[in-house]
Amino acid sequence: MKKLFRKILKYGLYTLLALFISLNLFVILSGRFYLYKGIANTYLVGESGPTIYDLDVFAYSTLEKGQGEDLILAQNYNKQKLSAADRAFMESMETKAFLVFKGDSLIHEEYWDTHDKSTVSNSFSVAKTVVALLISIAVEEGKITSIDEPVATYIPEFKNGGREIITIRHLLSMSSGLDWEESGKNPLSDNAESYYGSDLYGLVTRQKLITQPGETFNYQSGNSQLLGFILEKATGKSVTKYAEEKLWKKIGASHDAYWSLDKEGGAEKAFCCMYATARDYARIGQLILNKGKHKGEQIFPMWFYHEMISPSALNTADGIKNSRYGLHIWTYMAKSGQVNYCRGIKGQYIITVPGEDLLIVRLGSEREANITLDPARKGDKNYIESVRNKVGHASCLFHYLRMARTLTK
Repeated sequence: MKKLFRKILKYGLYTLLALFISLNLFVILSGRFYLYKGIANTYLVGESGPTIYDLDVFAYSTLEKGQGEDLILAQNYNKQKLSAADRAFMESMETKAFLVFKGDSLIHEEYWDTHDKSTVSNSFSVAKTVVALLISIAVEEGKITSIDEPVATYIPEFKNGGREIITIRHLLSMSSGLDWEESGKNPLSDNAESYYGSDLYGLVTRQKLITQPGETFNYQSGNSQLLGFILEKATGKSVTKYAEEKLWKKIGASHDAYWSLDKEGGAEKAFCCMYATARDYARIGQLILNKGKHKGEQIFPMWFYHEMISPSALNTADGIKNSRYGLHIWTYMAKSGQVNYCRGIKGQYIITVPGEDLLIVRLGSEREANITLDPARKGDKNYIESVRNKVGHASCLFHYLRMARTLTK
């Protein structure tokens, strides 16, 4: 029995050694050194991927707050409570914060676990919308001529390979036609390298054109990262400093915010990874709900608000026309009125419903899957018409909308 155990242990150790050597050979030969950082900060610490509390995993920059402003609490602040069923759903989604505003007044504010109103957490792709707002400000200031300007004006590597026809608008509408591999799970994807790697500029400028720009919606984080580099080239400032000056200090943020960098002194991860409190995320939402205005000052231009929330005329992989995405913001065309929102991969939401003067901030660690067409019913026109506006949106969105409406009654 002892001999058998020793034999099993011996072969087990040999197997582990072989796997270790193979993995290292793969990393070295493929040049994917970012995998070491990824493995060290996920599997080796009991995580399966990035978390909302990854701030200290990476170098980061700071967006300093200005004077700061108090939020307006409604007279019925926190008087309404979530139902037992809704609370169970929230907990199943590992919700950390849920805030609901009617106009500028905070109706409901709730936190879970150790997360509270002073906790900063990862925005993930909510940051994409922030970058888009900064692009519009740069256009208004004349730093960028137009959102229809070629990307190559600011990124010289795009003057070849057919990429010279890609415009800033194509990046904003996620229709650049580039070969970026978008995946939140594949450790070999461009997303994984952009999150854990240390050369964002090299990664995004190596992309190749594979389809005609401006024709098909294809959500790609590389588009947002290119916008970040365009912003830097056009303004002569880092994304952080420009955001601090033109946005953060102007909207009454009560806490400093942070932005993950690809290395110490490096580039902001413009496609993700801004860190702020739930209340300060709400200030971004209020700015969008108020069409770019804060206390009478137009922070980002009105013309961009209208363009941003207008779904781009694009095809989709589902075979239906795009109605889900504008210029770096998600758009749900509900019969009761349009919903415009920012979304992160783990269920970060800043949701605005202009027709109801409603704002929702939801932060957490889980998100339900996107609604898709049933392949068996793709020939059923009535079915397609009934679901077309929900396709591409995560089903949890509709739960948060319903809960918020209940809480504001």
